[in-house]
Amino acid sequence: MRTQRILVVDDEPKIRMTLRGYLEADGFEVLEAADGPLGLASVARERPDLVVLDVMLPRLDGFEVLRRIRATSQVPVILLTARAEEIDRVIGFTAGSDDYVTKPFSARELALRARAILRRAEAPGQEAEDRTLRFEGLVVDPDTRTVTVDAGRVVELSALDFDLLVALAGTPGRVFTRRGLIEHVWGRDFFGDERVVDVHIRTLRRALGDDASTPRFVGTVRAIGYRFLARPVV
Repeated sequence: MRTQRILVVDDEPKIRMTLRGYLEADGFEVLEAADGPLGLASVARERPDLVVLDVMLPRLDGFEVLRRIRATSQVPVILLTARAEEIDRVIGFTAGSDDYVTKPFSARELALRARAILRRAEAPGQEAEDRTLRFEGLVVDPDTRTVTVDAGRVVELSALDFDLLVALAGTPGRVFTRRGLIEHVWGRDFFGDERVVDVHIRTLRRALGDDASTPRFVGTVRAIGYRFLARPVV
């Protein structure tokens, strides 16, 4: 099977380098372009499977690059920008982007979003595999990275808190040590205090409306770690 190729169009070398590291670690081949015209030339020449496109580019901005791409190609595009105004998101989606990520961003999250978009694009016309995690009072969708509590309240989570929730909810009832959660979420190369897990558990519980003394979703296993408590809905 051919390695999927992702083109990163961004004028900041550090961002291109960071994304290259994460995307290559995830098994992708990475192409780079430093401005709009170079990005368009690379799309035409290399035919990437997905484009990560910065909006604030020199010579030709990302919105115009996206419009020109859409004139000849339906390659998936993730817009990357430091601007968070709603009008920018509207313009991006109207012009034909598939997703929108605002700086500062998590390179891990962007790699996950890229993988999800490519998974859906691999089987056009077929129903995508439903990876949604459904529990009593909680729904977690790893592909759209959305969380809903009590069939209505959408919960805003940071990228790390979302990954932490998915790690726990992916195997409900399993007891995770702090080190185990760090390896799942932060990665094996993490160096630091394992108590960082406790900090993120607190913010996760707060966002979910979970009471640590009588938890519905995330329980504490004294002297060991944490486990997910909610009952799956079939």
